Amino acid sequence: MLKGKCALITGSVAGLGYAIAEALAAAGCNIVLNGIVPPESAAAARDSLAQKSDVGVLYEEADIGDPVQIERLIANAVEKFGAIDIVVNNAVVRHFCRVENLTPAQWNESLAVNLSAPFHIIRLTLPTMRKRRWGRIFNLSSYYGFRGGEERIGYVTTKTALLGMTRAVALENSDMDITCNAICPGTLATPDIMRRIRKKAASESVSEAEAIRRYLAGRHPDDRFIDVENVAAMIAFLCGPAGRDVTGAALPVDGGWLAM
Repeated sequence: MLKGKCALITGSVAGLGYAIAEALAAAGCNIVLNGIVPPESAAAARDSLAQKSDVGVLYEEADIGDPVQIERLIANAVEKFGAIDIVVNNAVVRHFCRVENLTPAQWNESLAVNLSAPFHIIRLTLPTMRKRRWGRIFNLSSYYGFRGGEERIGYVTTKTALLGMTRAVALENSDMDITCNAICPGTLATPDIMRRIRKKAASESVSEAEAIRRYLAGRHPDDRFIDVENVAAMIAFLCGPAGRDVTGAALPVDGGWLAM
């Protein structure tokens, strides 16, 4: 379906980003993986994906909080694959604390990685998409793009702002086959979340399973984490022909959390 296309997924050495890379590679897409670990630490993920899907895979170490490193990332990807056709802005930082305890450095990091980086990546890849009259852009927002939450001011602010960015980019490119959508997952079993749950289990002297149950209570009606593979499948679907008329949308993949 996507043979010959190239997808850049930020924050994609593991977790949700890697699941998205796997789904797009399975559809025939060349992949640019990104992270902040050195190349030797990402080699296994890169090589496994290339061998499993028989596509070109490039790993680029880049801190996308730095616009200069973003420019280098884009340039190296274009040199390798000719162009970037699909962008998935997935990389994120989270700081769990109350507003008054968030440092200026942490606030600036949240803005740089979660919000400014998607802007710069879109800005740099859109001209070629427009020239080719085809492109797919995905901003990974969250349930918290729709709702507030305690002890996550940087996350809530940036994930909400991504919805506005998504709408603006979608409207500016509605004259051709370029779409921009925000994907809004519910709670994923991310390393940060699991660390918080294990800490809670220890402090309350309960099992990890019980701590997970308590954490998810009142969030997902089915009391389970969202599967990263299902989020990835949504993105792969929207890259196909049926996704042409879906743009400017904020699409929940949250197990019904917003319906509660």
